[in-house]
Amino acid sequence: MDWKSIINDDWTLFLDRDGVINVRIIDGYVTKTEEFEFLPNVIEAFKIFKNKFKRIIVVTNQQGVGKGVMTIEDVISVHNYMNQQIENQGGKIDKIYFCPQLKSVKDNYRKPSPQMAFFAKDDFPEIDFSKSIMVGDMNSDIEFGKNAGMKTVFIGDNELKINPDSRYNSLYDFAKTL
Repeated sequence: MDWKSIINDDWTLFLDRDGVINVRIIDGYVTKTEEFEFLPNVIEAFKIFKNKFKRIIVVTNQQGVGKGVMTIEDVISVHNYMNQQIENQGGKIDKIYFCPQLKSVKDNYRKPSPQMAFFAKDDFPEIDFSKSIMVGDMNSDIEFGKNAGMKTVFIGDNELKINPDSRYNSLYDFAKTL
């Protein structure tokens, strides 16, 4: 997709966290700032995004809280660290939403449920999902974007059940197309 020709400064970018912004801990969770490691060139990608999108929103499932592996305060501390590092280097995130619930909780708002997108729209009423892109590295991220009526970008080379609008090897590779 030729993103450059359709995106303007009233679009919103939704991003998954683990595996897109930072290194995913396989079969584990980022429970403290010392475990948070940015993926290569992610800060550079955020500098590009700041100049292209009206809003930049992070949406992330964090069921480690529900499992008792970490607290909500731990997640907020990691997010504050991530946000500060991005801002210090010239990028921005408007808001971060996370779901601490277990998959087994009835009516949870974990992705692929579009509920976190609706939370963002409540906070930023100008968000138009038809002028939004969801970037993620899991089926649930792409389903989340589709469920909310967004364009979707997949990061990585895993097999997917649902087709995204575009695929890239990294967040930075996507950013360079803008």
